[in-house]
Parts: sequence; C-alpha cells; structure tokens
Amino acid sequence: MSELESNIEALIFCSPKPIKIDDIQKTFFEYDKKKYEFESIQSAIQNLTNKYQHNNYAIEIIESGGGFQFFTKNKFSRLNEILLKQQSKRRLSISALETLSIIAYKQPVTKSDVEKIRGVNCDYTIQKLLDKELIEISGKSEKVGRPLIYNTSEKFMDYFGINNLNQLPTLKDFRKEENTIGDEQEL
Repeated sequence: MSELESNIEALIFCSPKPIKIDDIQKTFFEYDKKKYEFESIQSAIQNLTNKYQHNNYAIEIIESGGGFQFFTKNKFSRLNEILLKQQSKRRLSISALETLSIIAYKQPVTKSDVEKIRGVNCDYTIQKLLDKELIEISGKSEKVGRPLIYNTSEKFMDYFGINNLNQLPTLKDFRKEENTIGDEQEL
C-alpha cells in the first residue's frame, strides 16, 4: 500500500461523516502543501475499496453522500446490533451526567448537596448511578439526620477512561475556541 493510500485510509477512518475527495485534497494541502490530483486520490480510494472487498475484512469503504466512509459489512449487522443495544443501556441521561459530574467534582457529597446545586430532586438519578456502580456510598455525614455521603467509584474511572480524579477536565478545557471569519483557503 502506498503512503498516499495509507494517508487516505486514515482520513476516511477518522472522518465522522463521508469525506469528499476535495476535502481530502484540502487536508493534504494544509498538511504538506502538496496538491494531489483528483484522479490520483480517486485511484487510491479505488485500490483501498478493492482491498477491503476481500472476505478477510469485516469493514468496507462505501461511497455515500458524495464522499467515502468505512462501514461494517452486512454479514456483521446482527452482531453489531447486539453490541449497540448493550452499549445504549450503558448510556447516561443528561440528568445522570449532571448529577455524576457534581459528585465527581464536589465529593464527598450528600444527596442534599447535589439537589441544592441541581435544583431538583435527585433520588431516582442517584439510585440509577448506584445501580450502574458509577458512584458508591462512602459513609454517613455528621450533619443532622446523618445523610449518606457519595463518592465516585472505580467503575466511574473505567467508564470515563481516567486513572484518578486529577484527570477530570477543568473549566478551561470546556472553553470554546473563538469563531474565525474568512474565506476558505483555495488550493
């Protein structure tokens, strides 16, 4: 496989939507200031498409929406359906994410502390987070009524791919980049 094919393969793989040949050209131009001919990119994509047609690959390149994208071959659709169904059960609602983030950043924290921040009752959400083992009860507060104290769990770390709480994003990680105004650079 040529370097051009490898680079195109990487772009098709990482693109969240079908990538068009002119987008590939623009990316290459910005990357190495070289202008690749439409036909050479098209030929490289055809070579990749042929490569993935063989039975020993579970994926293929499909032309869709004027661009190219990787898809799993149809014979694996049932297998993928099962996986996606399992993963959707693990997804968290917005309220669960809000509650979980409050617990993660403010821990150790009581349910009433979370409810003060969110402004709504959190009984159901906290129970769901306990059921999913993303949070755990770490003790009882010394406050009146001895409310339970919640912390995040090891499973929380695994779920979000972090090793410790210091790896949680900070406020500056969420700042939006400034918008830029201008024309797209021509090749």
